Amino acid sequence: MLTVDFDRLGLRPGDRVLDLGCGAGRHAFEMYRRGADVTAFDQDADELRGVAEMFGAMELEGEGAAGGARTVEGDALDLPFDDGGFDRVVAAEVLEHIPDDTRAIAELVRVLRPGGTMAVTVPRYWPERICWTLSDEYHEVEGGHVRIYRADALAGQLRQAGLVVLGREHAHALHAPYWWLKCAVGVDDDENRLVKAYHRLLVWDLMKRPALTQTAERLLNPVLGKSVVLYARKPG
Repeated sequence: MLTVDFDRLGLRPGDRVLDLGCGAGRHAFEMYRRGADVTAFDQDADELRGVAEMFGAMELEGEGAAGGARTVEGDALDLPFDDGGFDRVVAAEVLEHIPDDTRAIAELVRVLRPGGTMAVTVPRYWPERICWTLSDEYHEVEGGHVRIYRADALAGQLRQAGLVVLGREHAHALHAPYWWLKCAVGVDDDENRLVKAYHRLLVWDLMKRPALTQTAERLLNPVLGKSVVLYARKPG
């Protein structure tokens, strides 16, 4: 399930790309598949082991250039990379977890080359506010969400850090009701009948990509999309 539009990001084969807070690797794998030289960065060593294994399997299958992907464990507030070392940067659903997001954004801008582009995604304000209202458990956990962003405010932070904001879009409209439902019944209650039924729908949509749900989500994203994506460029 991809949140970032890589065509809009300007991703090209051979681009040096940083996926900050890569998690299980959903964006890193697609960028590697598209021919980018990918660095998947996270502080979770267990997640990174799984990402590294998948990179290896993809290379064996010829889905990415040999040596074109790696994992790095570290702190988003002190990135172990040179200034301007990346052509593209992706930070998907990570800034809402970082208390000092101003410093994290500054680090992302530092490692992006002049003329390079960045995609930043966070939970959209009003769907996220409903989740917080329905459940303290949703966000009051170790490593959980520490803030709710308004898109205009986040765009302002990116501009203050020296970026030119190119535009925004919304994604994952079908996922907003799923998380409202989970928050209403208990975020850890995966056995709830309604939760299981909705989850099956999402898996079916992901695997089969039927025209009905794909069209519905595209039409609903501007209103209901759970994530907001900001695209920006570092002046060259």
